[in-house]
Amino acid sequence: MASLYTSTSTFFLHSPHPPPPLSSSKPTFLCRSSSSKQIANNSVDQQPTTTANPSLSDQLLPLSLTLLKDNPSKSQPLQAQPPKPKPTWVNPSKPKPTVLSLRRHQRRHFPSSSSSNPDLRRLALLARKLRDSPDDDAEAFSAALQEAFPDPVSRDDALFVLNSLHSWQKSVQFFDWLKTQNSFSSETIFYNVVMKSLRFGRQWDFVERLACEMVERGIELDNITYSTVITTAKRCRRFDKAIEWFERMYRTGVMPDEVTYSAILDVYAQLRKREEVMSLYERARAGGWKPDAVAFAVLGKMFGEAGDYDGIQYVLQEMRKLDVKPNLVVYNTLLEAMGKVGKPGLARNLFEELVENGLSPNEKTLTALIKIYGKARWGRDALELWERMRENKWPMDFILYNTLLSMCADLGLEEEAEKLFGDMKRSEAGVRPDNWSYSAMINIYSSGGKAERALELFEEMLESRVEPNIMSYTCLIQCLGKSRRTNDAVRVFETALERGIKPDDRLCGCLLSVVALSKEGEMGMVLACLEKANSKLVKLVSMLADEKVSFNELKEELRKVLNESAMEVRRPFCNCLIDICRNQNFPSQRASELFQVGTLYGLYPGLHSKRTDEWSLNLRSLSVGAANTAFEEWMKSLCNSIQQKDDLPQSFCVHTGAGNHKFSQGLAGAFTAHLSKLAAPFHQDEEKSGSFVASKDELIPWLEAGIVPAFVAG
Repeated sequence: MASLYTSTSTFFLHSPHPPPPLSSSKPTFLCRSSSSKQIANNSVDQQPTTTANPSLSDQLLPLSLTLLKDNPSKSQPLQAQPPKPKPTWVNPSKPKPTVLSLRRHQRRHFPSSSSSNPDLRRLALLARKLRDSPDDDAEAFSAALQEAFPDPVSRDDALFVLNSLHSWQKSVQFFDWLKTQNSFSSETIFYNVVMKSLRFGRQWDFVERLACEMVERGIELDNITYSTVITTAKRCRRFDKAIEWFERMYRTGVMPDEVTYSAILDVYAQLRKREEVMSLYERARAGGWKPDAVAFAVLGKMFGEAGDYDGIQYVLQEMRKLDVKPNLVVYNTLLEAMGKVGKPGLARNLFEELVENGLSPNEKTLTALIKIYGKARWGRDALELWERMRENKWPMDFILYNTLLSMCADLGLEEEAEKLFGDMKRSEAGVRPDNWSYSAMINIYSSGGKAERALELFEEMLESRVEPNIMSYTCLIQCLGKSRRTNDAVRVFETALERGIKPDDRLCGCLLSVVALSKEGEMGMVLACLEKANSKLVKLVSMLADEKVSFNELKEELRKVLNESAMEVRRPFCNCLIDICRNQNFPSQRASELFQVGTLYGLYPGLHSKRTDEWSLNLRSLSVGAANTAFEEWMKSLCNSIQQKDDLPQSFCVHTGAGNHKFSQGLAGAFTAHLSKLAAPFHQDEEKSGSFVASKDELIPWLEAGIVPAFVAG
């Protein structure tokens, strides 16, 4: 990975829609770079030739092959330090453009106050009157203009009014009126001002129309014009157009400025074209561009979304090299990236650096860090951060509070969650618990088996006029099902339907788990609820109970159900169906058949691991019934290995987890009971909680003794 950033990239930029030529003539372009000449002479002694209308990749090839160095030598003119960077590309077929600098044009500033100038005061009043007129009344606006300007308007007055109009509709109307009245309206600056107004209104079609009009009328497009066009395309998510106009910009000899570079880097990053981003970054550096904080935020976000830790480190190193001080946006972006690559320690160090640099974290900063700690199960660090928030009075919003509550739910921190929930109720900043806050608390009580407290909280939620969301109902029904309070679970589901909740796949999976835990005679009530949410699941349960249904019929019906379900619920569905088969005394082979089909459809990857000295089975992501079934299937395969005289390792291990993860609560205890029932020779690993081990000498005699239940014989 490091080589991608320390050496030059050979990837090129290609637009999916090549821009049309700006005129009938075909300009040629020359690269004036001593480095590129040296490369050519060192290869095959080729002289640079001119080509008609070359692509951007051809124009930039010499620079893409040039190494970037922080301490340039005298033989590298590209890295010289003139007051203003010289242009890299020159179009010999037309005069040199007036704007070829990487630096922005000087903005035209107008007086902020017109109290000392009667003429400016009149214009300010006129601009306010035009702003206050309706956007959709073109005739009234035109009449107001005629009344305001009975005589020809001067250039400066027209520019002042155009800058003062906040509505893009009025800017376009005023500009159209100017074009019919005055010749100076064809100047580049007037188009730029209107385009910026259109960019604010996200009016891409209007912006492109004006840009094409400039091309047709021979009006010069400067770097502000191109920058506005490109950033508008990016803001409107017209990435293809952004790339097209960026290539057109290079073909006309206008060099991008810092805003344009950052924008086009973001375009390629959002298109997930990391190679193109790095190639463009290196070329821009070679042309004298010094990236700003915005550009590094783009790079950090790109590498974070790709889970590229080396890339994030590269961004940090580049900022230090160029002495670019990260702002809060950059820190937030890098923190989110650290979370995606799973580096909580580095995220903590980055946060401390942020505070040491005198910046105050905002809600986004703290939320990103809390998510990182929660995902890494760093509960102590998260709670210490919470205390720092309170002491320093750092800003906290709904999202941050709810993120903390969700982390407490994941880690089973009930007391801490209750304290945090109480703080929300007493908050002077108006941050009151919402439906997500209540859902997190219900989930915490559900994890602890406190169904009565969860119901009380649900009633409090309704009394406080906080409308429960679908997650609130799902967590509560799950809690009641685990507590064997089926009637209450059915009542809550009916309440959800009455209040307009449309059951989703997660809620259907929750009902399936209640079916698995239902007592005799209660299963019909829950299936009646499930019928209203997903009738195909009810049909599948009925097929599982029918001994006459063949394996192929079951396999086909399960395939249909899974195809219509969200990816994240497919394995939980299969887990619950296996639990139903085992708990409700369905035909004995059904659980095994479901597990086989689930394995066939890729629902249970990574269960088995084989090393020379140990074979292991990972049950952490399974329900109790599915875990027991997976273990039984493993024993079958070991019996087959013994019969076939295969080489077996000295040790066998089963991992259930320690019971503190939301997907494995209680699994270790239930699996211990299952091992005891089977008299299996597995015992708890003293060095690793949630692991069960057996030696080869213990396991083989047990399998061969004939005392293994009928499932081993198949």
